[in-house]
Amino acid sequence: MTRRAAEIRLDALLRTACDVIGQRGLANTRTADVAQAAGVSQALVFYHFATKERLLAQAFAYAVEQDLARLDAVTRSNAPPLTKLRRILRLYTPAGRATSWSMWIDGWAESLRTPELEKVSRKLDLRWRQDLATVISDGVREGIFVCTDPAGAAWRISAVMDGLAVQLAVHERVISRRQFAEWVRLVTARELGLDPAQLE
Repeated sequence: MTRRAAEIRLDALLRTACDVIGQRGLANTRTADVAQAAGVSQALVFYHFATKERLLAQAFAYAVEQDLARLDAVTRSNAPPLTKLRRILRLYTPAGRATSWSMWIDGWAESLRTPELEKVSRKLDLRWRQDLATVISDGVREGIFVCTDPAGAAWRISAVMDGLAVQLAVHERVISRRQFAEWVRLVTARELGLDPAQLE
């Protein structure tokens, strides 16, 4: 197998592992499940990852990098701060029960016991907050937002989104996606001196 072919196969295994983890959860995912879903032998999975724990940690890290790439596309664009803010809020909203949110919820829980997962989870959480704070600071500087504490505002907005997203992802029919979006816009608008309608 060439190096390029090995990289492609590794990428495919990580994508498959993310799908399996999303369906079965971190605790219930076995290497055999990933091998079967990928249509390869379990020996090949162990060749790439050595242990189940390494497979799960690398799959979680892979999923984090995918989310951060989407975030980077927003924050590095030439869009004005208000447009970036709207896009970040949309990125954060769970799109359905079978989204990456199930992996993040699992990841947070497992991070209590697994240092490697905690490190990856913390990286994702801090990047979201740092990038959100940067967009808020840019908007304040341009006179679009009114906020004396962009870092604190980013933490408070993210905390509300995290809490609502967990409810939306875990409990069917407790809140709707429309309610999620309305409440997040309301909290964000209050933090930044905006009318919630500006965030639609």
